[in-house]
Formats: sequence, structure tokens, C-alpha cells
Amino acid sequence: MAPEIQELFLLFPPAPQGYNSVWTEKGTSPVIFNMINVAVVGYGYWGPNLARNFNALDGCRLAAVCETNPARAEKAARLYPGVRVTADCGAVMADPDISAVVVSTPVSTHYELVREALAAGKDVLAGKPLARTAAEARELIGLAERNGRVLAVDHTYLYTGAVRRIAQLTDSGDLGGIMYIDSVRVNLGIFQPDVNVIYDLAPHDISIACRLLDRDPETVRALGAARGGRGFEYLAYLHLDYGGGLAAHFHLNWLSPIKIRRTLIAGSRKMVVYDDMEQSEKVKVYDRGVTIKEGDLDSIYNTYVDYRTGDMDAPKLDTREALAVEAEHFIDCVRNRSRPDSDGLSALRVVRIIEAAQLSIDRNGDKIRIGAI
Repeated sequence: MAPEIQELFLLFPPAPQGYNSVWTEKGTSPVIFNMINVAVVGYGYWGPNLARNFNALDGCRLAAVCETNPARAEKAARLYPGVRVTADCGAVMADPDISAVVVSTPVSTHYELVREALAAGKDVLAGKPLARTAAEARELIGLAERNGRVLAVDHTYLYTGAVRRIAQLTDSGDLGGIMYIDSVRVNLGIFQPDVNVIYDLAPHDISIACRLLDRDPETVRALGAARGGRGFEYLAYLHLDYGGGLAAHFHLNWLSPIKIRRTLIAGSRKMVVYDDMEQSEKVKVYDRGVTIKEGDLDSIYNTYVDYRTGDMDAPKLDTREALAVEAEHFIDCVRNRSRPDSDGLSALRVVRIIEAAQLSIDRNGDKIRIGAI
């Protein structure tokens, strides 16, 4: 080792567990930084995407993949020959060289795996939703805080260029006051073995609504349809009432001949159509709306509606893969010990609404107050 490099290494203490000290040249001066070792638990539907993005990300190393299915494990081993592939999740959690764990397993396993990882002192990026119940989510948030760990949840849509652009429009007031959000998310989808369509698909739309509105609904109502007396709902309609005429409505369906990912966001000044299936113009902003003027309140005939029709604008969006943005953000939070955008508290809001929706379905569409969850 060159003398100047030896001298530089003497200036830095050994890396903490879960990190590797590496150096690279920047201009004429070497720069030291800690490489964060990441393990991906679950290599099924979404796990390969997570592994690919963390493997490609500067500043971290895909150190392990945990998968109990032999065929999937073999595939991971072929793609990442230098990565430890194992079915022993406990050994991965106990490994002091692994700093962060990414959980990509069925929803019913999230709570136990995230709790195990946090208890082992790992930072965690958990699959969505964080847990089955608000009580479980609160326990995980408390455990992360007590152990000083970063807890993030994989609400991937929050990191898309489309949703980030829409959030800019709502935050700046360009849309005016939001009047409603109406979303359709249907396809001939994957029937999950452990949860219904609400737990599978609704987290996407609910997390977007929570980001844009930054408030909880007052009540939730839901209706669904299931095949067989004990089957999971494959079709559901969720209605979130925020009070004051503000509402959000979500249509979810695993059994559709076509795939639709479309959201309408109506503001008092402008309206947005977000179509995730569009290739080039996912977000369209319409300078259209209505102005309602009320005269004599004793007569509906004295209520006037003025229609406004203006231009449509399709803003340029960041086209970087959302999962790459999310992975980079998570690693930055781990390195800097900062709070993720999709942290445990934001995930709790989503879980509370999902739990209320399920309770409403169980009670044949009763209105459930969020404050009771």
C-alpha cells in the first residue's frame, strides 16, 4: 500500500459492523466512505427488482439474498455469483456484517420478519403494507425508535416521477383546494394466498392520497366480493370521507380483462389525470373546473354553476425507475441516520385505513371511524 494511502487509513477508525471501509479517488485526493451491506429477504415476485436495484447502487453492496424456494434461490445465485444465497433467514439477521435488511415476502410475514430484523439491530426497508394491523405497525415503529434504527416502507409509487410532480402541484397550490381523488386499479392480477385485494393493491392508492392530502380521513366504508364463503375479496370499493365534501374513492380488482392504473385528482383551480399505463404522458393537468355560486339557499334554482375550460398541459417527468430512487433514498437515510419519506409513521396511516376498510367489509359496509383504529 502506498505511504499516502496508509497515512489516510490511519486517520479513519475501523468501519462499524455492517459496513465495509472502501476508498476511491476523487480528483487528486482519495475519499473514504463506508459501503453498506444489504440483505434482501424474499426473492419471489418483487424481490428480484429490489436485489437488482440495490446491487447496482453506489454506496452499498448486495451481501445476501434469503429465499426458501430452491428454484428461486438457484436463480438468484446464478445472477449474483458473489452474493451469499441462503434459506436460513435467522443467520442473515444475526450476521453482524449486514447492516440493512430489505423484506420482500408475503404480507402475513412482514410483522415477524421486520420485528426480528429491528431486534437484531438492522435498518429495515419493509414491504407494503408494513403490517396487518395498526397495533402491529405501532409496535414496529416503537421498536425502531428504541433501537435507533431506520424503518422505511416500500411505497414505491411515492418515488415515481409522476407522483412527485403531482405532489409539487398540490404543495404549491397550483391545483387549488383538493375536492376529490378517484382511482381505478384493476387487472387480471396475481391472487395472493394470504391477503385480499385491499391489502395487496390499496396501499398504492392510499399512500398517494396520504401524501397529497397530508391528513387522515374521518371515516372509511368498503364493500367487496369474494369467491366462496371463506375466500379473500378479489374486488373492493373503498370510500374515504375527509369531511367538508372532500372524499377519495378507490376501485380495486384482481379479476379484470384489462389493466387500468388511472387516478383523477380534482382541484378547485385545476384537475389532474394520472394514467400510469401511458408511456409518454402519464400526468395531464387540465385547466378545467366549475365555480358554484349560491344565491337564495331556500331554492336550488338560485344555485349557479360556471364552467371553465382551458388548456391541457403534460409536464415533463423524471423517468428514473422509482425503485432506484427509493433504494438510493433508503441508503442515504441509513448512512445519515435520517428519517425516510416513507417512514413507519406514514406507513401507519396506510395500515389504519386498510384495517378500517377490512372491518367495514366484515360489517357489510358499515362506516368505520379512523379514530377508533
